[in-house]
Amino acid sequence: IKMGVSSIDDVLKYVDAEPLRHRLADCKAEHEKLEQEIQVLLDKYHDDGKEPSAMTKAMAQIKTNLKMAMNSSDETIASLMTDGCNMGVKYLNQYVNEYEAASEEAKDITKRLINLEENLVIDIRDFL
Repeated sequence: IKMGVSSIDDVLKYVDAEPLRHRLADCKAEHEKLEQEIQVLLDKYHDDGKEPSAMTKAMAQIKTNLKMAMNSSDETIASLMTDGCNMGVKYLNQYVNEYEAASEEAKDITKRLINLEENLVIDIRDFL
C-alpha cells in the first residue's frame, strides 16, 4: 500500500487529463483507507508492520523519474501505473498463497487491495 500511494504521489503532478487525475486520486484515497484498516489489524497483534525495502523504493523512483524525464505524457503515467499495479497484484497473490494460515481479516484486506489494483489497470487502459 505504501508503494502504491508513493507511486501515485510521484506521478500526479504530471497528469494532464482530468479523468486520469481523478481516478488516480480516488485510488490513492482507497489505498489510504485500506492502510488504516491494516494499521488497526497490526495494532491488534502488536506489530509495527514494515516499510518497503529501500532498494525497492529507490528502483521504483528511478524508473519513474527516468520515464517521466523522457516523456511526461499521460500515456507514460498510465504505463508506469499499470506496471506497478501488475507487480503489486503478482506479489500480493504470492503472499496470499504463501500465508494460507493468515487470518481471514488479513486475507480479505489483501484481496480487496488486489481488486483495487486490478480495477485501476482496467480504468486507465484508455490512456495507454
